[in-house]
Amino acid sequence: MQGSRRLLAVLTLALLPTILAAQSPPDAPPFTQRSQAAWLNSEPLTMAELRGRVLLVDFWTFGCWNCYRSFPWLLSLEQRLADEAFTVISVHSPEFEHEHDIGKVREQAAKFGLTHPIMIDNDFAYWQAMNNRYWPTYYLIDAEGRIRDTFIGETHAGQKQALAIEAKLIALLNEAKKDEN
Repeated sequence: MQGSRRLLAVLTLALLPTILAAQSPPDAPPFTQRSQAAWLNSEPLTMAELRGRVLLVDFWTFGCWNCYRSFPWLLSLEQRLADEAFTVISVHSPEFEHEHDIGKVREQAAKFGLTHPIMIDNDFAYWQAMNNRYWPTYYLIDAEGRIRDTFIGETHAGQKQALAIEAKLIALLNEAKKDEN
């Protein structure tokens, strides 16, 4: 019996790093588009240069009404957190062929007042890297570049999902401030 307990303790200690690694959040994959032509409102960005900032990565497409109806909340959130280490990155992944037109994406972004960086994901490379499936989907990425939460669907100010996203963002921003000190 004593030998069994000792073996169990040794195995537990040996496997602990693997167990802990499986519980830690996954790293966000690097942005897949590197050319200036594939970015609106920004130079091409990298996860490495955004380290230290909390990110909300928003997957959308300009033919998605649920995406449009979420923009007022998203813009309000961006404005309220403007003084924080927070950045919205939109990823435009087209559902239909006509949505591949970058000029039309630019027009729709201007129409809805989207001034934050937008990566054009016409080849779905980032969509696939994030294992995304829906429009809109919001990924919260911490200051260390790890995916900490995912929210799917149309979102409006004051609704349960919006409040959950905002609470998680505040927690991530506070966590980042603690890590700075």
